Amino acid sequence: MTTHVKRAFKYRFYPTDAQAAELSRTFGCVRKVYNMALAARTKAWARQERVNYNATSAMLTAWKKTEELAYLSEVSSVPLQQCLRHLQGAFVNFWEKRGKYPRFKSRKKSRRSAEYTSSAFRYRNGTLTLAKMKDPLHIVWSRPLPEGSVPTTVTVSQDAAGRWCVSMLCEDPSVKSLPVTDVAVGIDAGITSLVTLSTGEKVTNPKFERKDRVRLAKAQRELSRKAKGDGANRARARRKVARIHARIADRRRDHLHKLTTRLVRENQTIVIEDLTVRTMLKNHSLARAISDASWTMMRGMLEYKAAWYGRDLVAVDRWFPSSKLCSACGTITERMPLNVRNWTCEGCGTTHDRDVNAAINLKAAGLAVSVCGAGVRPQRSTPGGQSATKQKTSQREP
Repeated sequence: MTTHVKRAFKYRFYPTDAQAAELSRTFGCVRKVYNMALAARTKAWARQERVNYNATSAMLTAWKKTEELAYLSEVSSVPLQQCLRHLQGAFVNFWEKRGKYPRFKSRKKSRRSAEYTSSAFRYRNGTLTLAKMKDPLHIVWSRPLPEGSVPTTVTVSQDAAGRWCVSMLCEDPSVKSLPVTDVAVGIDAGITSLVTLSTGEKVTNPKFERKDRVRLAKAQRELSRKAKGDGANRARARRKVARIHARIADRRRDHLHKLTTRLVRENQTIVIEDLTVRTMLKNHSLARAISDASWTMMRGMLEYKAAWYGRDLVAVDRWFPSSKLCSACGTITERMPLNVRNWTCEGCGTTHDRDVNAAINLKAAGLAVSVCGAGVRPQRSTPGGQSATKQKTSQREP
């Protein structure tokens, strides 16, 4: 693992009226350039022509010289160039089948943000000044940047609740590999219990969305009564709904950060199940609860924190029967409905807690994968049966 990793440190800031106006113009220009470049590349694709970043950069220069788009020269050029690079990255993800075809940015729905590289901002003595601005931003330093680190990229954004945030990307020398241990843990994700560990510990699901559901429903009803358009009353009602959503998301993210950091620090090998959350959300009876649990976010946090601290993360095949497999004797139960939380094995008579048993089986399967690469699905009874080994292992770098 490399000595230093790059981390983004996010802070709230409160712009002056002039700064807010300048950033709003920049957001609009970034959206305009992105959409024009996407339209140009889409038309070229229909003509079977390839347009890359360099071609769109040349287009941007030509657009600035026209009378209709001369206002693009009034904002910093760096965020405009960065949005073209982001568009190029979106097309690369599309070509390599990691994402869908890029979509146009909406004025009302898309994220309002602008990215500045080191040539477009000045960071000195704890103050940050962006290009085209005379005064530094009034940032609330909730935590200090790593000592001796200087931001290489700054991203300014405004969320739907109207909050202004600045994210600074810099190297963090404090992130180092933790001492190697022999402790491993299996994690079974759930709804009643957010996670169940192979040690028998169950972490209760806080269900942040359910706690604010009444407030959210009331705010959404008030919003639905406002006439659609750009009226001030509807804008205030919309921001009220957005603030409730932001409160839910912030509390959920904070809880998941604390949980995943503890799991990574305490265990050398972490075994999870490779769940297809997108498919599971099609179950309308459980979609709301699954979304509130945010298993995808938790897995993402475990992945990058394991890489940071030199831990191993193993994802076991989603078809591995962790819940139906007896962890004592290996007997597989034919059916296991979701309402069955405790069951007794017909082979050995052991009574299992469904989630704890699944976590124990996941741990054993993950250790088998990390040690010898063996498959964890049972051999089919038919001749030539398949022992699938669709395992994913995130190994620490030497």
